[in-house]
Parts: sequence; structure tokens; C-alpha cells
Amino acid sequence: MKLFNTLSKKIEEVDFNSGNINVYLCGVTVYDECHIGHARTIIVFDVLRRFLESLEVNVNFVQNFTDIDDKIITKASKENVTADEISKKYIDNYYRDFDELNVLRATHYPLVTENIDEIIDFVNNLIKKNMAYVGLNGVYYRVKSFPEYGKLSKMNIERMGLGARVEVDDSKDDPRDFALWKFSSKSPTWKAPWGSGRPGWHIECSVMALKYLGGNIDIHGGGQDLIFPHHENEIAQSEGLTGTEFAKLWMHVGMVTMQSEKMSKSIGNTVKVAEILKTVGPNVVRLFCLSSHYSKPIDYTDNTISEMKSKWRQVDNAYSELEFRIRNKLFSEVANRTRESILNGNKEIFAEFKAHLENDLNFSGATSSFFRFVNIINNLLSHEEKLDENVLKNSFKVLRDFIQVLGFKPQEVNEEEAKQIESLTKQRDRLRREKKYKEADVVRSELEEQFNVELIDHRNFTSWKKKTIDDI
Repeated sequence: MKLFNTLSKKIEEVDFNSGNINVYLCGVTVYDECHIGHARTIIVFDVLRRFLESLEVNVNFVQNFTDIDDKIITKASKENVTADEISKKYIDNYYRDFDELNVLRATHYPLVTENIDEIIDFVNNLIKKNMAYVGLNGVYYRVKSFPEYGKLSKMNIERMGLGARVEVDDSKDDPRDFALWKFSSKSPTWKAPWGSGRPGWHIECSVMALKYLGGNIDIHGGGQDLIFPHHENEIAQSEGLTGTEFAKLWMHVGMVTMQSEKMSKSIGNTVKVAEILKTVGPNVVRLFCLSSHYSKPIDYTDNTISEMKSKWRQVDNAYSELEFRIRNKLFSEVANRTRESILNGNKEIFAEFKAHLENDLNFSGATSSFFRFVNIINNLLSHEEKLDENVLKNSFKVLRDFIQVLGFKPQEVNEEEAKQIESLTKQRDRLRREKKYKEADVVRSELEEQFNVELIDHRNFTSWKKKTIDDI
């Protein structure tokens, strides 16, 4: 598999010959609800993980929560609660949203507040190496002590000015130096040898990545807005301390925009995950997040979401129809040549899908292959009332393989409910054959009201599927 490495600016082979791979994803600062920009990054990495696991690679996946930060403290003060209450609330909401989006839980979700001792030790060791110093307002990393500073973002350290993302503090030796520890008397604070306070933003990820993954981080990533200063500073302090490569490959996901402007909490132009899930299902959100190459920006519009809803209905139709026919054993024999042609076609399309993902997670190509498969299946089902058992079961298996890698979550119906629905469906079919159309319409209404199903009439039988929010 190949991925673009932000550090080398090249597409590089990812080595997982050992059968294991270590991934660190910078998580969210938990002072507010997550928005669709967060969702895109997390879903992209979720698909990366799912694909690697489909190749039987064991993925050790670490994603942190920044649970102490000035924004959290400000929010707590405004709401007259503790910082811990704020962070706990939004961590719980994170799990609610991303479980609904069918994102696999990380191997570890470390918290900054659980790693304060390790952060203090890390900073102390940087001071001993003269790569950090105690200033008036905190402890700072000495940027000039790391000659390679700027190698990720390709910024020239000597020409670097006081941009919007460099903290201004007249007490620093150099304007480009960044905080490892901030002195503060405002709770919450922790005691440290150089003074009470709390960690700077960048130090936390270095400490947690090294603690949980050691010196063997295969892929480190996040949104493109983290390249500078966050990831640049992680490299400087980590490699400055250890003298070894911090991460082999740096992977960054493009921004979600609205009218070509970056989506951001600070600007206030965000679409929160919890809000969008009230109007569309998780599969539509995932389709949107995978609708272009992961490194390119995507613009959030109502039209795009409507397009994704239409696409998901195609998948939902194929899934429910295959499931219905297999459950009811609606099989027939077809010529061997036809059967083999369909089975070979299924195999070829899935191989094409995998090849696209192996080529720097080419989502455009991969989803194109996926929808070509879905369209073939839907066309086949619309023209043939009964298909060979092997064709139906193999097509359903391949569809589920696609769905597993892309992380979709089809509607499931329990066996008892399916029996009740199909009993009523057969009753309606009988009434229609007897030309008792009014009575048949009553049964249809009962099915819709009691079970929220949509009926699909065929020549000799009626299939059905559960309606979802995306059918509205």
C-alpha cells in the first residue's frame, strides 16, 4: 500500500510486512461538539484502519483527547462548572456521535490529564539537554536548538515571522519558541519543578504517542491545519529529545469548507455532527467525507448531501433486496456461463476497489468501483426475479465486504420482526391476486405505520426494506 508522506512530499510504500502497524491520530480538544470537519479526518483514518485490517494487518490505533486547554477553562468559567465537567461532557458526546457514525473505537484514547507526570519528565529532559528553558510565563522549547525545524511544513526557520499561529510572548528568547508548560495560578494546575501550571498544546501528543507506540510510529496524522505548528513542533521536541525519527509517515486530511471558507469553531461556520445526524443518516455523512481524495478540500453544500442520499439509497436497495431473496430462498438455476461471468465480475470489481485504496487511498476511484458494483447488482435484480443461489450469496458477501471496508452501517432487522413483516406482505399479495385492492391497501398502510417499511412489488412477489431518515 502507498500513501502520500507530507514530510517527503512523495507517495511512499507503507511497510506492514510484520503484520502490525502503529497509527497515531491527533484527536479533538473537548470544549464543544464535533463538527463535520472533525468527522472527515476521523472517518478517513477509520477507513484506512478498516482497509488494513481487511488485509489481516493488526492496527494499533491511538487517538488522544485534549482534555485540558485554555478553551476548556474559558467554557467552564462561562458555564460555572469545572473544566473536568466540560471535558467529560464532550468526550461522552464524541463517543455518542462517532459510534453513530460507525467509527471503530481506537485501541487507546489517552487523556492529557492522565499523563501529566510523563509530560513533566519529558520537559525536564529537554531542559537538561538545553533544548528548553524556563521563561517568565512558562517553559519554552528552544527552536534554534533543532536545525531541522520546518522540515514538515517546509517553512524556513530564519525567515519565519510572527504569523497568526506563533504565540506572542516578549519573555521568550526567540519569538519562534513555543510553550511546553504554561505557568498559571488558575485551576486546574499541576505542580512542576519550575512552577505550577499546565502543559502546552504540542507536548501532550509527543508524550502520548511515544508512551503508547514507543519509537515505532508508522503513521502519524490529522487535519492539514495541524501541519504547522502542531506537528512541526511535535517533531522538533520528540526528535530533539530522542535523537531518532519520530514517525515514518505523516498523513494529513484536507479541510471541509463552506462556500470555499474553512470550517472552524472560532469562525462559527461549523456543521455539528449531532445536528447533521438529525437530518441524514451516518452512511450519508460517511459518503460525503469519502467523496473526494482525502488530501483535497471538500465543500459542504445541501446539494452535495442530497446527492449522497440518492447514492446511499442505491446501496440500501441492493442490500435489502439481496438479503430478502436469500432469506426467502428465492433461487433458480441459471446457465453456468452466466453464473461464472457474474462471479468473476464481482471478484474483478472488488480487486479494482482494493487497488484504488492501495494507491494513496484513492476514494474517488474506490467509490466509483463500489457504485458500479451496486448498479450492476440492482440492474440484475430488477430484470431477474430469481437468480442462482451462488450468485445471490456471493454478491451479498462482496457487497458486505465493500461495506465493511468503507464503514457503512446498513439497517438490520431482527428475525422475529422480519417474520411478522413477511407474513403481512404475503397476506397483501394474496389480497391483490384476489383483486381486493382496498383490503390490500389497508395491509400496506399497516406495514408502513407499524413497521416503517417500504414495499417493492415484483411480478410474483413483494420485497421490502426498512425506511430510514434518508428516505425522507
